[in-house]
Amino acid sequence: MKLCLIGEESDFTDGLTISELLVEQGVKTPEMVSVELNGQILKRSAIEDTVLKDGDKVEFLFFAGGGS
Repeated sequence: MKLCLIGEESDFTDGLTISELLVEQGVKTPEMVSVELNGQILKRSAIEDTVLKDGDKVEFLFFAGGGS
């Protein structure tokens, strides 16, 4: 299936969940990432079970602290 991941279209395995996608993409701290699917922020509880479909648009939102 084709997904638009972080603005780029790529091929992925059918039936992939958001959680599996995070692992496949090498996200080291998935608990620190919010996921936007087709313009909607997913609840953390939905990340494990949400199965992606052909044409979905996925964004990872990383939050960083810092400053003085």
